[in-house]
Amino acid sequence: MSSTPSIGFSFSQALSAQAAKKVTPVIEAPVIETPPTVQPPALTGSKALLAAENWQRGEVQLRCVEKWNETHDVVSFRFQGIEPVKFNFKPGQFITFKLDINGDKVYRSYTISSSPSRPFSLVVTVKKIAGGLVSNYLTESLNVGDEVTVTGPDGIFNLIDIEADKYLLLSAGCGVTPMHSMSRWLCDTTTDSDIAFVHSAKTVHDIMFADSMASMASRSPSFNLNYVLESDSNKQDLTDKHTSTGCEGGRLSLETLVKLVPDYQQRTVFVCGPEPYMAAVKLMLEAAEFDMSQFNQESFGASSALGLKAALDSNPSTERFMLSIGDKQVQLTGDQSLLDGIESAKLPMIAACRTGVCGACKCQVVSGTTVSSSKMALTAEEIAAGFVLACSTKMTSNVQLKM
Repeated sequence: MSSTPSIGFSFSQALSAQAAKKVTPVIEAPVIETPPTVQPPALTGSKALLAAENWQRGEVQLRCVEKWNETHDVVSFRFQGIEPVKFNFKPGQFITFKLDINGDKVYRSYTISSSPSRPFSLVVTVKKIAGGLVSNYLTESLNVGDEVTVTGPDGIFNLIDIEADKYLLLSAGCGVTPMHSMSRWLCDTTTDSDIAFVHSAKTVHDIMFADSMASMASRSPSFNLNYVLESDSNKQDLTDKHTSTGCEGGRLSLETLVKLVPDYQQRTVFVCGPEPYMAAVKLMLEAAEFDMSQFNQESFGASSALGLKAALDSNPSTERFMLSIGDKQVQLTGDQSLLDGIESAKLPMIAACRTGVCGACKCQVVSGTTVSSSKMALTAEEIAAGFVLACSTKMTSNVQLKM
């Protein structure tokens, strides 16, 4: 009896067949892993400040990092850039704040009281004025941590554009702010600057930067610091505390000036303060036959504004001209300023002093003819390129303006 072999799966046969197969190895290309991109850590704090770009001109956002009282009615603010920045400006220049107060856009200029030799912050010093919209807003409402927008710097009243070998700084009230910046710059950058500084104030308690100024004077044998006080009842307190500081009573006179600065005739004079003070100083020096080519003053006051108005009104005209700015057109009479037209068109324009001094309302005449009562904040190159000051310029024909 024959037997039929069984048909089915044999595990042993499968293993033998698998072993008998010729295996061809598969060679795979090596995998090269790309390391993840490592971003450099963001600079913070002091490293960010040291690596910061220079700010020399234009709009910048600032944060208040410190606020303190200089006197009973004067407050200083220290600002740093919201983005780290080094502040590059000329000692004596000012910046213009762009503020929103009660829903209104308000512009106001304040001198920088710090020095570009200490470039990582700006200090602005503000005196409270009774009824003053901006001064009261800043001193009462602006606090550490608040942010503001400023533009600038501006101003030809500075140590870079006005060169000197021997300095005579004369100031009164808040006019000391550019002088403090100038003094700090000179003391930080040189060791032998010949500085004579005479500041006028009502009382010892009204002197701004007293400690800072005295510290500079005590370290520099070429820094002659003096005060003239209307009320000198406490002057002994000042001279006892600051032995390198001199003090006289009354108001500044030629006799006092000669006593404090015998060689004043050989110096370049910088003057800043209230308009009556500056006018009196100018008359005093003219009477003393001082070389007025060496006389320099800062001014934002009412007398300059009245003088400007008189200049603009000296040749009134009823003839009308068209002022074109971009797609805006405004009709003006010949006795209206470009600033009148810009503001009536509701175009943004910073007009800090409105007296042809600060240069904040600089703009360019593209076509047409104008006449200006002030060009003092413009360089020769700017004048040649058609730049004018809107506050002190009126039209003698149709004008196309570029802002």
